[in-house]
Amino acid sequence: MYQQITEYFQTSGARFVAMLSAHVRISLCSLILAVLIGVPAGFLCVRFGRLQRPLTMFFGILRIIPSLAILLLILPVMGTGAAPATVALVLLAIPPILENTVAGFQGVPPFLLETAEGLGMTPKQVWGKVRFPLALPLTLTGMKTAAVEIIASATLAARIGAGGLGDLIFTGIGLFRTDLLLIGGGSVALLSLSTGFFFSLLEIIVLKHKRI
Repeated sequence: MYQQITEYFQTSGARFVAMLSAHVRISLCSLILAVLIGVPAGFLCVRFGRLQRPLTMFFGILRIIPSLAILLLILPVMGTGAAPATVALVLLAIPPILENTVAGFQGVPPFLLETAEGLGMTPKQVWGKVRFPLALPLTLTGMKTAAVEIIASATLAARIGAGGLGDLIFTGIGLFRTDLLLIGGGSVALLSLSTGFFFSLLEIIVLKHKRI
């Protein structure tokens, strides 16, 4: 097995790098779009309370739909390739970001808000200097959860021609090649672990002042 894996990298190293790059690219694009939608949506849910229930219910329903089912539903509308895969991954990633952002804002202690208002802060200053910094830990946790889910689910994007490490995994399944399955699955696992570690490190760096 070790020899087969070594031979694969010797003969198909460039192809592996291309698949890895495609996987990272589609995952990163999906996460960025999900953050750009999920965080503002969380803010709107807290700022305008009547929006919280419909938004969380809508994205919550999308979350329980399997990723492959979303891909198949989007396929007739957008065709094959990276675009429909990105849309499906964004829909998968928004709920944890939205829910954690809302929980972070709602978890700010009321006495801190009262203190900020007592100090003469304007509503914008309260949001910028109190609510957002205190909600950041849970928001980052939501982003980390979304990122790991995206990386794992992006393997299915290969089924609609979006490329990525899923190509390697499905090729291994079709050819009964355990070495390809180990390389593809192991790479996805390492990518997920690295992403989780990155967000944990980012949280430590961003929130370093909270330890002082």
